[in-house]
Amino acid sequence: MTRLRHELRALHAALIYFTRLPLPLLRGQAPDDWRRAATYFPAAGWIVGAVTGLVLWGAAQAFPPVLAAGLALAAGVMLTGAMHEDGFADCCDGFGGGTTRERTLEIMRDSRIGTFGATGLVILLGLKWHALSALPPGRAVAALAASAALSRAVSISLLASLDYARTEGKARPVVSRLSASRTAAACLLGLVPFLALPPRWLWSVLPLLALRAGAAAWLGRRLGGYTGDCLGAVQQLGELACLLVFIALP
Repeated sequence: MTRLRHELRALHAALIYFTRLPLPLLRGQAPDDWRRAATYFPAAGWIVGAVTGLVLWGAAQAFPPVLAAGLALAAGVMLTGAMHEDGFADCCDGFGGGTTRERTLEIMRDSRIGTFGATGLVILLGLKWHALSALPPGRAVAALAASAALSRAVSISLLASLDYARTEGKARPVVSRLSASRTAAACLLGLVPFLALPPRWLWSVLPLLALRAGAAAWLGRRLGGYTGDCLGAVQQLGELACLLVFIALP
């Protein structure tokens, strides 16, 4: 029972950290709760994806697909506070403008968005907007829950093989090496929504595995590890990859 209570506290911490849901802090929230929270990053994706899908489905009953997709995209960004989009933009700026590890990390820490970040964000959001408009509304909830959860599982799996690249930072409360069991649990949580989808959509796992391998090699070489921004960037790219596979295999 104590173990279950610890895991529920970790889930609660994950929802507080990774979403903007108005949840109160639990009394005596411990550092271990935050460190365990990384395991439940995909579970936060269930909620974000399902709500985004419900908005897409509901809006599609009254509006054209492109407008419904825009409303759904806005809902998803509001639910996460644009945390992952911000990480993607910071990575575009950092890797686009930094030639050394130190300079790259310095640029990524800057809260101002530069040319690389703005350009990357426009392209990313434009592709996601069009991808959402192409999804069949009847499968929107399960499809978006699946893409949000699996992309978060792939992102957080980097904690199993890479170290945090900073001595401090906004991701510090939830970063620690993930054990094999916790990595496996996160991956299983990422796959659960696929039970409600056509089996062929599981092909989306392959590009995400390739993304994970490429990100691990790239971050290891350029930074010697990862940052919170890097995890957000991998999540965003993974989510887009999932959506593109879903559209390619209707």
